[in-house]
Amino acid sequence: MGTGNGTNVGIFVFDEAEELDVAGPFEVLSAWAEHSVLKPQVSTFSWDGGGVRLAKGLRLLPDRSADDVGPLHLLVYPGGRGTRPLLADRVHLEWLRAMRARTPVIAPPTTHWAHYDELARIDPSVVVDTEARYVDDGDVVTSAGVSAGIDMALHLVARLESDDVARAVRRGIQYDPDPPV
Repeated sequence: MGTGNGTNVGIFVFDEAEELDVAGPFEVLSAWAEHSVLKPQVSTFSWDGGGVRLAKGLRLLPDRSADDVGPLHLLVYPGGRGTRPLLADRVHLEWLRAMRARTPVIAPPTTHWAHYDELARIDPSVVVDTEARYVDDGDVVTSAGVSAGIDMALHLVARLESDDVARAVRRGIQYDPDPPV
C-alpha cells in the first residue's frame, strides 16, 4: 500500500463524533509513522474544513476539508451521535459511497453495546457480532464502541505493515489494558 508519498490515512471528523473514536485511532496511526517504513501520513478532515464539536464537547480543528483530503489508503470514520443526522444526508452518503469505492480500507467504529438493536434496525442485512472488539471484512474493518477503535487501529497497523510494527506502536503508546475494576 505504500507509495513514494507514504500511506495516506484520513480521519473524518464531524459534530457529535465520539472523542475516543477519533483520538484512539489517531494516536495509534500517528505513532505508526515513528516505527514504519511506509511513513503513514495521518490527517483529520471535516466536511468543510471547519472546526467541529465532538460528542462530549471537545472542539477540534481539522487539517483540511473533504474536498482537499486527496486519495486515501485508509479512511477512519468515527461513530457517535453525530452519525444519526448523516444517515439522512443524501449528499453525505453519496460522498461516503464514492470514498468507499476508491479507498482500499474503510475503518468505522460501528456501535456501542447498548445500541446493537438500533444497528440491526438501521440495516437488517448487517450481521452484528456482539463479542468481537473488531471485525476485518477486507475492505471494511469495523469495531465495537469507543476503546475498541484502539484495538482496531493496532490490527490495521499489523495488517498494513507487520505484527512487529504493531507491537512497537502498542509499546510506544503504552497501551496495555489492565483495568482497575
